[in-house]
Amino acid sequence: MLDFSTLRSLGAAAVAATLIAAPVGAETLRLAHWVPPAHTLTASTIVPLQEAVAAAGLEIQVYPGGELGAGPLEQYVRAVTGVADITWGLQGYTSTQFPRTMIAELPGALPEGMTGYDMLWNAYDAGLLAAEFPGTVPLALWLSEPNVFIMRDHDVRTPADLQGLKIRVSGSAAAAAVESLGATPVQMPAGEIYNALQTGLIDGVITGASAIGDFRLDEVANSYTLNAPLGRISFYLVMNAGRYESLPEAERAALDAIAGRPLSASAEAGWNARAAQVVEQITAAGDNTVYTLSDDEAAAFSALTYPVRDAVVAGIDGGAEVLSTMQGQM
Repeated sequence: MLDFSTLRSLGAAAVAATLIAAPVGAETLRLAHWVPPAHTLTASTIVPLQEAVAAAGLEIQVYPGGELGAGPLEQYVRAVTGVADITWGLQGYTSTQFPRTMIAELPGALPEGMTGYDMLWNAYDAGLLAAEFPGTVPLALWLSEPNVFIMRDHDVRTPADLQGLKIRVSGSAAAAAVESLGATPVQMPAGEIYNALQTGLIDGVITGASAIGDFRLDEVANSYTLNAPLGRISFYLVMNAGRYESLPEAERAALDAIAGRPLSASAEAGWNARAAQVVEQITAAGDNTVYTLSDDEAAAFSALTYPVRDAVVAGIDGGAEVLSTMQGQM
């Protein structure tokens, strides 16, 4: 895996190379991701983007399921190096590249009544996140629905129920929360969760409820706990910066009209809607334990996870300013 300094250098070189080599008036962009076409990503994010730019003559060709390269951890690099023009991924998979962005994932970071995409774009528009996206133009930045516990043969009601268990996480923010609860975080891509849970490599998962349906986790999990303060997951859809600059003015204008908060809002709404649908399904199935923590029960978790948020923010250069800006306080 490339480190961030190498990635930054690649970004500068790739931008220059693409500006020179890209054909003027190119009408097709390659969008790569690593999940199946039926994933929430398609309807919530890809289709709205395709429809928004089609009138300008810009086509977006999608390569799902890792067709342009397997391995979700390398998605950002694929955009920078031009393997794909646009890629989708999770910042948490390469957390060290996105320390400031990861603040939005922390338990208690998102204020009640605020959207996750507004948090991220507040900071990005203020210039506080741009350095974490070298060589690309972010088209969408958003957060998932709240993380939940997805367990196999373990019911979670209190932090004590997690002592000694192995819990899969997507990135550093969730890992810190898991450690505070006395469990061991295991980081792995979402595509590996099914087998890991089925074989007992892990005891459970922290992720959004939408993943239960998108990755068929209901086939290997049987106990779910909602309303624990576990934070969320951040996502990006980024475009190679040189390829973006090479687009004809009308095509770039069509892309600009949907990029940013509009596309991010669609994506986040899609994740939330899918999560609500999945919770209904696993509850109605009748063969699962689906438990929603009371506010008092949730407080026992926040007493442990909220101090993690404060410690992580304090350990990041400019972290307090980033969080305040994200929350609309600056």
